[in-house]
Amino acid sequence: MDKSVADLASAVAPITDGASLMIGGFGSSGIPFGLIDALLETGVSGLTVISNNAGAEETGIAKLLKAGMVAKVICSYPRSPGSVWFERRYEAGEIELEVVPQGTLAERIRAAGAGLGGFLTPTAYGTLLAEGKETRIIDGRGYVMEAPLHADFALLRAERGDKWGNLSFHATARNFNPVMATAARHAIVEVRHLSDTPLDPETVVTPGIFVQSVVEYGVRP
Repeated sequence: MDKSVADLASAVAPITDGASLMIGGFGSSGIPFGLIDALLETGVSGLTVISNNAGAEETGIAKLLKAGMVAKVICSYPRSPGSVWFERRYEAGEIELEVVPQGTLAERIRAAGAGLGGFLTPTAYGTLLAEGKETRIIDGRGYVMEAPLHADFALLRAERGDKWGNLSFHATARNFNPVMATAARHAIVEVRHLSDTPLDPETVVTPGIFVQSVVEYGVRP
């Protein structure tokens, strides 16, 4: 099945108001800048954005916050250096925030992709982040039950892909991208190089079964 699309605008066209949206990346590495810019042009609103952080300056996710397109952010680091637009929106009461410890965030996403009903972790036990959640004591240690984290869509960045949606990544740009592909109902990927022939199976990190759309975008803004 050919999952390649002609351009960035076509790739993000299925995203509608109120959608939950995972966005890959860590710091400035592995962020789908092209897809974010294309989404900005659609004008959709009320988005729930799930990401490691809430963007910086006026690039990436911060652009969506500046445009008022985001209703809620689920992330580990909402206040990274230069996250001025998150701070402004949050202080004005214009967006909700759910803070999730980084390892817990990754595991919640992985659990969703693996079809698990949740997991127990000692992280956040006895803190405000555990309020309202089921807790247990196992062998004298406290644990918090964390739920899987799904999304309607994922915007991802890969180094190479083929028209069947198989992906490989460059070094640390891999980060959250592969696991988010498994947890989203519709994964949209921009790749630096798109091949008409299948990728070498030994290089594939994310199989095409987890990808719904792939578009070539070789130039980073």
